[in-house]
Amino acid sequence: MVALLRSCRRLIPHLSACAAAVSAAPSSSSSCVSRARPISRSLRLLPVVLAMAGYSSGSGAEGTRLLFRQLFEKESATYTYLLADVGDPEKPAVLIDPVDRTVDRDLNLIKELGLKLVYAMNTHVHADHVTGTGLIKTKLPGVKSVIAKASKAKGDHFIEHGDKLYFGNLFLEVRSTPGHTAGCVTYVTGDGDDQPSPRMAFTGDALLIRACGRTDFQGGSSDELYESIFTLPKDTLLYPGHDYKGFTVSTVEEEVAYNARLTKDKETFKTIMDNLNLAYPKMIDVAVPANLLCGIQDDPPPSKV
Repeated sequence: MVALLRSCRRLIPHLSACAAAVSAAPSSSSSCVSRARPISRSLRLLPVVLAMAGYSSGSGAEGTRLLFRQLFEKESATYTYLLADVGDPEKPAVLIDPVDRTVDRDLNLIKELGLKLVYAMNTHVHADHVTGTGLIKTKLPGVKSVIAKASKAKGDHFIEHGDKLYFGNLFLEVRSTPGHTAGCVTYVTGDGDDQPSPRMAFTGDALLIRACGRTDFQGGSSDELYESIFTLPKDTLLYPGHDYKGFTVSTVEEEVAYNARLTKDKETFKTIMDNLNLAYPKMIDVAVPANLLCGIQDDPPPSKV
């Protein structure tokens, strides 16, 4: 994971122009900001403005292909992400990390927007909530559940590092990012002129805003988390699986500068992770067995439709 923060060397040229528009002031440089150099207020505001705007992708006719929504489940502080290619006549969509308690809300939104859900996807086997993928499949036959092969969980489509998942003309790349659990993956929007720009990474619990997921259960490893490698431009928008302080989005550039754990050397990082002294997850004994079975429970939450 530290390799993510250290190996990013490219900055999409129009980032400075976007930042300037946000701050109503000229941008001084389009080069990468170094680790020790403070990030300007306009750069910090850019992801927030993009999130509030609902996101725009590409240029020209491709500029309105991606529909994006960030949804929240307050009990477990979980983010669910809805992406759709609205440039395709069928408006195919994917839902990342759905929660059983908010399945009806999510499906109602999908219906209102006229989307066709193709994939219900998990970044890993969650320990703090029950995934909504199993429940979604009972309500929308034909939807495929997606999870990493390394997770050893039940699903319809098993993914590995380097795989691509298409919804219309848009796609998500799979990046293996183990360490929080053995089967963690990050989903990254595609690289290309007809794909969202700047790119977006849905990191699950591997990389959180200014932090990272714990590594003390489910095959977790601070060594693996530290060494999880994938290369992204520094303006890539990072969308975590959870946030407990009200943050919604970050960037690779911000985490390079400010992540209190993943900017340390490896031994310091391991010491930090070994001394978090976190409480035993209150949902783990229910969530993990259910999530290994695609979220199937004996007593699922009642429907609100």
